[in-house]
Amino acid sequence: MKKVNLVVMLLACITSVFAQEVITGNNVAVTNTESGKVRGYIHNDIYTYKGIPYAQAERFTAPSKPAPWEGVRSSTMYGPVAPLLSPTTSIQDESEFVFDHDWGYTNEDCLRVNVWTPGINDGKKRPVLFWIHGGGFTAGSSQELPSYDGENLSKKGDVVVVSINHRLNVLGFLDLSAYGEKYKHSANNSILDMVAALEWVKTNISNFGGDPNNVTIFGQSGGGAKVNTLMAMPKASGLFHKAINQSGAFRSGILEKEDTQRIGAETLAALNLDASQVDSLQTIPFAELSAASSKALEVVAEKMKAEGKPVIGFGLSWGPSRDGNDLPYQVNSEEAYALSKHIPLMIGTVKNEFAPFANMRFLNASEEEIMAHIKNQYKEKADAYLKAVKKAYPNDTAPKDLLDVDTTFRPGAVAQANTKSALKGGAPVYMYLFTWQSPVFNGKYKSLHCMELPFVFDNIEKANKMTGGGKEAHVLAGKMSQAWINFATTGNPNNSSLPNWPTYTSSNTATMHFDTTCEVKPQLDKELFEIVSGN
Repeated sequence: MKKVNLVVMLLACITSVFAQEVITGNNVAVTNTESGKVRGYIHNDIYTYKGIPYAQAERFTAPSKPAPWEGVRSSTMYGPVAPLLSPTTSIQDESEFVFDHDWGYTNEDCLRVNVWTPGINDGKKRPVLFWIHGGGFTAGSSQELPSYDGENLSKKGDVVVVSINHRLNVLGFLDLSAYGEKYKHSANNSILDMVAALEWVKTNISNFGGDPNNVTIFGQSGGGAKVNTLMAMPKASGLFHKAINQSGAFRSGILEKEDTQRIGAETLAALNLDASQVDSLQTIPFAELSAASSKALEVVAEKMKAEGKPVIGFGLSWGPSRDGNDLPYQVNSEEAYALSKHIPLMIGTVKNEFAPFANMRFLNASEEEIMAHIKNQYKEKADAYLKAVKKAYPNDTAPKDLLDVDTTFRPGAVAQANTKSALKGGAPVYMYLFTWQSPVFNGKYKSLHCMELPFVFDNIEKANKMTGGGKEAHVLAGKMSQAWINFATTGNPNNSSLPNWPTYTSSNTATMHFDTTCEVKPQLDKELFEIVSGN
C-alpha cells in the first residue's frame, strides 16, 4: 500500500511539473490587435500577454490610439508604471513582507494592458473581468501586488482577465482647462485612460477569446472608487456590463471645476510661470512638477477650509472632478445612478480595513487601557459603542477587537447599496463583508485592507505572506473566486459552494459574510455607524 501511495504522489508531482511548463517561441501565443500583432507565452494552459499599449498621450492631453508597429511585438513582461509623487526609497520590513509589493519601473508612457486567457483565435466568447488597481488616484499599478496576477482566475473560470496601468496623480488630474482647448480634458485624463482601455477591450478582446459584450469592471480601494467614477461617466456607458466595487465607496463626492482650476493656477504660481507659459508644464522634470503641484494642493486646501468648503476623501489630493464635460455629474447624484441603473453591482468591504494599522499602538495594551481609550474617545457614548460593536461582531472576544472594526469604508458601501437597490427597475445589487482573519504574525493584521484580493483572484499561494497559505484560506478562495466568476458570467454570484445569496435591499440588508464558514446576515452594524458618525 505504501508503494502504491508513493507512486501516486510521484505521478502527481510529475503531472504538476509538466502542467507548469512555460511555452514560448516566435510563433507561440501570437494574435492580432488593431495596432499590430503581439506575442505572449503560455503557462499552465493560460495565454499571457503583458505590457501591450492600449493608447498613447502627451503630458496633460487626452489619450489617443497607440502608434501601430511592424512585425510581432513581444509582450511577455509588465510595462512601465505611472510615476509616483514620492518614489519609494525605504520600506517597513514587516508590513512589506505582508504586502510583498512589486514597484515596477516608472515612465510617463505607461498606458499598457495585460491579458490572461484560456484560448486565442478560437471563436469563443468568454466573460471579461477588467481589473482596476488600487492606490487611491495617486499610486499603484497592475502588478503592484502578487494578488493581481490573473492566471488562476482565468483558468478556474474559463474567463479573460484584463488589467491596466494608467496615468495617476498630477499627470492624470492636473486641471489646465482654463488655458485652452489643448488641455480641455486634463482634469480627468486618468479616467479617460480607463475609457480608452475599455475601448481597446471592445475592439480587440475577441482575438483573445473574450466577449466584448460581457465585460465586468472590478477594482479595490482606489480601484473601487474608479469603478464608481466610470459608472457615472457617459463616455464609458456601453463599454462594460457589470461592476464590482471592493472597499471603494469611501468618497462621498468629487471636486468641482472651480477648485481644480485653482489647483492648476497655484501649480503655475509655485513654478513662477504665468498663463502664457503653461506649455512649459509639458517638459518640466516630473520631480519639480510633483513638488509644485503638491504645494498647490496645500494652498487650495487651506483656501477651501477658510471658505467652509468640504475637502473630498482623506484630505485634498488628486482625483476625478465634475468638469462639466467628461464627468458632468457628481458620482452619487441621481443622474449618475440613472446612468448605471442597468448595471448589476456587487459591493463590499473587509472587516478591519486600516484599523489594525491605526491601532497598532494598542497591540500589547491591557483591557483596562483599551477601555480607557474607548471612554476617552466616545465619552458618554462609550457604553453604547461597546454594545454596538458586540452586536455587530458577537464572536469577538479580544479587547483590541473592539477597536479594530472598520467604520470608514463600509458605511459608504451600505449607503451606495441602499440607493442603487432602491432604483425602480434597476439591476440587482449584492453586498458582502469579508471577515476572515489572517494568521500571519500571530493574527495582528486581521482582515486588513486588501486582504480579500488573494481570495478573489484565487492566489493564496502567490500571496502567502499575506494569507499564510493554509488549507482554510484555499477553501475560502475557491468559494470567493467562483462567486466573482459567476457574477461576471451571469450577474449573479451564487454558486453551489455558498449558501443562498439574496439580492440586497434596504429592507433585507442581505450581506454575505465571507469567512471560514460563509453566512448571509442582515446589517448588524447600523447602530455602530450612527454612534461613530455622530461622534
